[in-house]
Amino acid sequence: MQITDIKIRKFFDEGPMKAVISVTFDNCLAVHDIKVIYARERYFIVMPSRKNPDGTYRDIVHPINSDFRVELEKTLIDAYHAQNAIRDVEDNEGADDTYIV
Repeated sequence: MQITDIKIRKFFDEGPMKAVISVTFDNCLAVHDIKVIYARERYFIVMPSRKNPDGTYRDIVHPINSDFRVELEKTLIDAYHAQNAIRDVEDNEGADDTYIV
């Protein structure tokens, strides 16, 4: 399975959540609302989830094995850093908040 598109939908400057990303796989499957989080001195991703009646959260979609999770996390965090660097350089006033990698 190949990542064929990454769209950074929203950046956040305050708090631990830094971005919300959509990813397309094999030009066939889109996964929305993957979050990039910075906490405890590291970046990581949080997959889309739904709140259960007991207040806990359950992932709606998630990688099945750790190798793919590491690959996905690295790719998305690298895309976040690349687009955030561009965002820091450019004057984005009035620009759309969607960034396509």
